[in-house]
Amino acid sequence: MYYNEKIQWIRNCKNVTQKELATYLGIKQQQYARYENGVNIMPVTYLPKICEYLDVSSDYILGLKDYTKEDKKEKISS
Repeated sequence: MYYNEKIQWIRNCKNVTQKELATYLGIKQQQYARYENGVNIMPVTYLPKICEYLDVSSDYILGLKDYTKEDKKEKISS
């Protein structure tokens, strides 16, 4: 799964719209949709803000780890 697909999947799981995330990034929804759909390459400078907003690690989005922050919290509390 590519980074843009992971971002889209996480965003959908958290019930966040493209418009909400685009507004947080300070861009138009249409521009954000092009990034998420892989039409344009998303600037890496957006990654920290996306991770903060969606509460997920950049390592997970980039495929360096196969679990989210929430998965790790569940493992620790079990």
